[in-house]
Amino acid sequence: MAHSKGTAHSKGMGHPKGAAQSKGKARSKGTPASAEPEARSLGFWTCTALVIGNVVGSGFFLIPAALAPYGAVALIGWVAMSFGAVALALVFARLSRIAPAAGGPYAFTRLGFGEFAGFLIAWGYWISIWASQPAIALAFAGYLESLIPGLQGMKGATTIIALASMWFVAAINLRGVKEAGRFQLAMVAIKIVPFLAIATIGLLWVDWNRFVPINPTGQSFWAALSATAPLTMFAFLGIESATVPAGDVKDPERTIPRATIVGTLVAACLFLFGTMAVMGVVPEATLAASSAPFSAAATSMWGGGAGVIIALAAMLSSLGALNGWTLLMAQVPMAAARDGVLPRFFGETNRNGVPTKGILLSVSLSSALLILESSGVKGLMKVYDFIVDISTDAEMVPYVFCCCVEGILFATLAKREGLFSRRTYIPIATVAFLFSMWTIYGSGPRAGMWGLLLLLAGLPLYVHMRRSRPDSGSAEP
Repeated sequence: MAHSKGTAHSKGMGHPKGAAQSKGKARSKGTPASAEPEARSLGFWTCTALVIGNVVGSGFFLIPAALAPYGAVALIGWVAMSFGAVALALVFARLSRIAPAAGGPYAFTRLGFGEFAGFLIAWGYWISIWASQPAIALAFAGYLESLIPGLQGMKGATTIIALASMWFVAAINLRGVKEAGRFQLAMVAIKIVPFLAIATIGLLWVDWNRFVPINPTGQSFWAALSATAPLTMFAFLGIESATVPAGDVKDPERTIPRATIVGTLVAACLFLFGTMAVMGVVPEATLAASSAPFSAAATSMWGGGAGVIIALAAMLSSLGALNGWTLLMAQVPMAAARDGVLPRFFGETNRNGVPTKGILLSVSLSSALLILESSGVKGLMKVYDFIVDISTDAEMVPYVFCCCVEGILFATLAKREGLFSRRTYIPIATVAFLFSMWTIYGSGPRAGMWGLLLLLAGLPLYVHMRRSRPDSGSAEP
């Protein structure tokens, strides 16, 4: 599958016929003016499901337990994160309108800052995805164990279940993007109804006295609020999901922005009101030790049958999140590989157009991280918290770059095409940038150290790729 210099893309990437020829539409350098409609398999609802499925995943189902010690501060954290997440969603929506190229944050960064910055973002973004997979898989395992209590006493059962779920979803993705998209739609459709019930009807069962005092941690309000940032932001990771497989999206200039904003708003409402219901029903001590907080809340409100339904929905939702992230985990390094920024094998595809080697390597690294952390026998929530911190820290770096990229594109491409005004660009980009920086701060020094080490570990690879390139020159974005 050939690609032109400057923008990497998968088969069929580019503007749909007619859209690219419309007056006022910007197109990134190297993007073909038209594409075969039949090559595109992801529409508005599938892209929206990809965003919701990736965002409303394990972060939604286990984080109420991790937030239990923070009391009402956690709810304030959700509100703050929701504003920041919407600002980031607007940044990605506008970037996708300027340059709907496959690769999402990588493609945007390379377009604005050049090849080296693009490499760092592709490398860091890839790390953040495979590092987050174990947390999602642990959520799946936790809810399965709540349904089958006998598994809780079996040594290594949680790890084995989590590993099996990751490899099961990888097998689905190896069959093709279209199949992965169908699976995503099914998972989102199944899970959304029961959790909407908890986030709405469940509020009638809330004991509001559970939110007094507002800050029960003993820390300052700012310190407690900052500590909730990586946990709540982990739940929002994935708002850029619709921008990554742009080469397979129908009418990407309209579909991606709409799907990004709608998906983020739906997730924000579910997060805030769902957490409020769970924390207002389940006692703090019970909630903090729970591996299935939403199931515990449903059981308390409506009986054991409801708890089983919620547990099943959470399991399916976790599989949906694993599926969506596995799709992205393959697309970003594939786009970078086709630009010669990452090793060629990341871009090699099977007969279904799927980068098989990239998926297998990524899932292997996810499995190794899960086994390594689980071997310390720290307990589900301890392992979960660490993985959340490191993956959130790694993903915030691409978010920061994308906030700045928009400034560069605003001053050049976007301004020239008359797409945006300064009055709307500056406040939204500023909020998104500060929000991302605050989340990195909240991740703490341990996650920051590991995130930096993993990012720097890619530098020798970049040097090797530059030296092995025939022209050994700098590629233009």
